[in-house]
Amino acid sequence: MVEVKNLTKKYGSFTAVEDLTFTVENGCIYGLLGPNGAGKSTTMNIMTGCLASSDGQVLIDGKDIFEDETEAKKKIGYLPEIPPLYPDMTVTEYLRFVGRAKGLKGEELKNAAETACEKTGLNEKKQSLIKNLSKGFKQRVGIAQAIIAKPDVVILDEPTVGLDPIQITEIRDLIRELGKEHTVIISSHILSEISTMCDHILIISRGKLVASDTPDALYEKFASKSKLDIVIKGGRDTVPKILSSIPHVKSVTVTKNSDENEGDKYVLLTENGEDVREKVFSLLKDTDCSVLEMKLVTPTLEDVFITLTSEAK
Repeated sequence: MVEVKNLTKKYGSFTAVEDLTFTVENGCIYGLLGPNGAGKSTTMNIMTGCLASSDGQVLIDGKDIFEDETEAKKKIGYLPEIPPLYPDMTVTEYLRFVGRAKGLKGEELKNAAETACEKTGLNEKKQSLIKNLSKGFKQRVGIAQAIIAKPDVVILDEPTVGLDPIQITEIRDLIRELGKEHTVIISSHILSEISTMCDHILIISRGKLVASDTPDALYEKFASKSKLDIVIKGGRDTVPKILSSIPHVKSVTVTKNSDENEGDKYVLLTENGEDVREKVFSLLKDTDCSVLEMKLVTPTLEDVFITLTSEAK
């Protein structure tokens, strides 16, 4: 179990993580989700003992990551966003190097490297120089080093960033397999990545936890709402206030078009499935705005994510 309690990290007057509290249960895959700059990597660096916090506590199976650093870190395998690889080593040489650094020796070290290669699909690349591997296989090597000492908890920071669609699918499958033997924590800013792999999603925005639940439960919380996509020409200063004033409208997000003549996109989430299209037309008909497009749709998890992170601003 991983317990994060009232975690705060400040850089001068800037607060990167603020009073973050959550628990990661054993045997599950957790997704730490948030937009770029939300504090995901900062949180993971603190959880792994790579960065000191300004306040708060991280416990790994009851061991404080800073006060009982050696014992706590034995329970963690970590893949940072940029894998810590040595390109002039072969895969086997590198994994044995990492294994020795983690205290493995002799036959135990040899077997651990073999097992890590087998679990991550690297058997055919064991004698290849890391610099000659594709980005997808380099990522596999990064995951292999994270699991070589059989940690209870595996923490992966943006494990699919920069990969092509085929490589992403392969890494997703690999992470699901890891979840059968380890507690896994993944960070990402892509909801589709998290929702397809994880049992539980933690959403953070501006360093604060804004939601924590299963993918299905998060969706259910918004299933009774309707989403209205509107493209409106003109009225950039007045339209957001008008739309926000409509009863049952929970949130309004705006994507401005560089060409004002093409109109800006507004996304409205409404409570209880309310259809507010007639009200929108009624309020805008006497303005200098033009409604170019309007479409009523069922919200997705992507919409949940956008709404939650927008509300936190």
